[in-house]
Amino acid sequence: MRLSRFAALTSAFFVTTALALTGASAAASAQLPAATGYVALGDSYSSGVGAGSYDSASGSCKRSTKAYPALWAAAHSPSSFQFTACSGARTGDVLSSQLGPLNSSTGLVSITIGGNDAGFADTMTTCALQGESACLSRVAQARTYIDTTLPGQLDGVYDAISRKAPAAHVVVVGYPHFYKLRGICIAGLSEKSRAAINAAADAINGVTAKRAADHGFTFADVNSTFSGHELCSGSAWLHSVTYPVLESYHPTATGQSGGYLPVFASAA
Repeated sequence: MRLSRFAALTSAFFVTTALALTGASAAASAQLPAATGYVALGDSYSSGVGAGSYDSASGSCKRSTKAYPALWAAAHSPSSFQFTACSGARTGDVLSSQLGPLNSSTGLVSITIGGNDAGFADTMTTCALQGESACLSRVAQARTYIDTTLPGQLDGVYDAISRKAPAAHVVVVGYPHFYKLRGICIAGLSEKSRAAINAAADAINGVTAKRAADHGFTFADVNSTFSGHELCSGSAWLHSVTYPVLESYHPTATGQSGGYLPVFASAA
């Protein structure tokens, strides 16, 4: 009897203590402001180069009102929306000039980054102008960079985002395949060059997804929505070589709304 009574008293003590602590924790949590602001970081695939309708105030960053971050913000009305993605941005540019709006009230962050670090523009220029051999060599060089150097650079960016916006849900958005292989393009790059470029996109997405997962971030793969809408598909959501040249190999407005937005919205 004594043992039973002791056990009952002990149980009551722990239950009471647990309830008190839980109540205190809930009360403290209730006093914290909700993290609901949205900040969009990244390169030209985030800023919306190729989609047109650029905000003149964004200058050479070419932030588009038709880019997926702007479209998502317009549809969901976050408590605040800061759009700092910029055409041509590399990981170092994100660290030096895009993270200012991040803080404890940031609830959502999106970012696409790494393509310019790996030499996206130079690789595509080489492939378009110098033939298959030069293209394959340049893609191989980019692949080496992606495998050996890019992971550490992504870690630096992701660590900084976590420090500055500890409550944020971070969505890292990938790059699509550029080409539908065995498609209907008559001229342009060889099939082997197109396959190598697609494989490089897979490589950068693979590295990015791994680094994102290791930081507790969500990786959003856009290849599912772009399938059937690559270059040489007959219904491309990407520009080929075009004028302005800056828009070449970037998503069209439809690529942003039909390719990027649904994947980001689902992940967000």
